[in-house]
Amino acid sequence: MKTVGIIGGIGPESTIEYYRKIISSYLKRQATGNYPQIIINSIDMTKMLDLIGNGEFEEVSRYLAAEVKKLEYAGAEFGVLASNTPHIVFNKVRELSQLPLISIVEATCKKILDIGLEKVALFGTKFTMQGGFYGEVLSRSGIEVIIPDEVDQRFIHEKYMGELVKGIVLDETRAGLISVIEKMKKKDNVQGLILGGTELPLILKPGDVSGVYVFDTTEIHVESIMEVLM
Repeated sequence: MKTVGIIGGIGPESTIEYYRKIISSYLKRQATGNYPQIIINSIDMTKMLDLIGNGEFEEVSRYLAAEVKKLEYAGAEFGVLASNTPHIVFNKVRELSQLPLISIVEATCKKILDIGLEKVALFGTKFTMQGGFYGEVLSRSGIEVIIPDEVDQRFIHEKYMGELVKGIVLDETRAGLISVIEKMKKKDNVQGLILGGTELPLILKPGDVSGVYVFDTTEIHVESIMEVLM
């Protein structure tokens, strides 16, 4: 069994979900009573977001690569960034790191291809929605990524950072998010929705929007982790 290293704390609620989901998935796959080997490096989310917000991408790449190096020193054999937002610099971090890294974006792209969709909406932080890294990866496979308009982006980002990152889940926020994707379904003919924020599955579930396939990127990332872990 391999040891997975997780860059967590970005944010804490999703890091907890990663841990729970990995443990649950592992126990379903084997009956020995053992548990997987997991190393978590919980980093400073505010520092990372400030660097990204200021456009200091070289600095945030070096910061994340240094934190990945700590996982390597601790004995991890492969690693993940337990958040969508830092994948804005994923390629650079992968280049700077000796530890093999699994991309949440690449894993999600594979899942969308398996389902056979061609046009999907993307929710997440403003950095994820505006960063273009989902569109860059998915467009290579012929998948179009549609982001909400500016007003809806602001709403999603504010609710994400002000509520979901803190573990606050409100019915009115859920209704607002569903309203946005319903509008995009009608206007842009999106077939699916990427929950491009690892806290979004706390509030949006498959089946919340009729006729729109919901991609839980946390769940998808964990599936990819399990393939290597086992």
